[in-house]
Amino acid sequence: MENLQLVYTGKTKNVYALPNGNYLLKFKDDCTGKDGVFDPGENAVGLTIDGIGHVNLKMSIHFFEKINAAGITTHFVSADLDNTTMEVKPAKTFGKGLEVICRYKAVGSFFRRYSDYIEEGADLPAYVETTFKNDEKGDPLVTKDGLVDLGVMSAEQYDELKAMTQSITRIVADDLKEKGLELYDIKFEFGYDPSGNVMLIDEISSGNMRCYKDGAYVDPLTLNRLFFA
Repeated sequence: MENLQLVYTGKTKNVYALPNGNYLLKFKDDCTGKDGVFDPGENAVGLTIDGIGHVNLKMSIHFFEKINAAGITTHFVSADLDNTTMEVKPAKTFGKGLEVICRYKAVGSFFRRYSDYIEEGADLPAYVETTFKNDEKGDPLVTKDGLVDLGVMSAEQYDELKAMTQSITRIVADDLKEKGLELYDIKFEFGYDPSGNVMLIDEISSGNMRCYKDGAYVDPLTLNRLFFA
């Protein structure tokens, strides 16, 4: 690692440039949280959990390999679990960063916004919403029209992104179901290659999904243990 160029220092991963034009993600044991309590929804590092980087990478490898095998474009190339690193293809972010959430249940921020119109926990048809990554503004929601009119992406890219999100979510949900776990919602990040093709980027780990077992919420650390049991 000492011979590689560090191009970005993130909260839970560092990014290095590789000689072949790809990038190397180094997963950390740092976690987002507050007052020493792990919380994937927080925007700052709050604690360090020994081994969490390894298990986040392990889950990412599992899902990226399945998604690639399904013919869906991702940035994943390969990974080294011993060194907690993942090689990825270069990708540009949409705008200054875009998060995409797919929801099967009306919970969390969705229910808080729309509780006048739906019961908590009600089924949703793989509902997709997009938010700009901006901690100071609370990751504001943005519609398809907004993304197109602001020049962040084309209408065709949005349609592709939405279809990919729903397909990827089904792959993840089906795997979790085999473990007796029910996926309520999940968050992804997308970017695009030099030709403008949409691709799944970042990671696919327990901290980015909300799961339940027998009607009870499963925290990310417990989810890791149950998934790899």
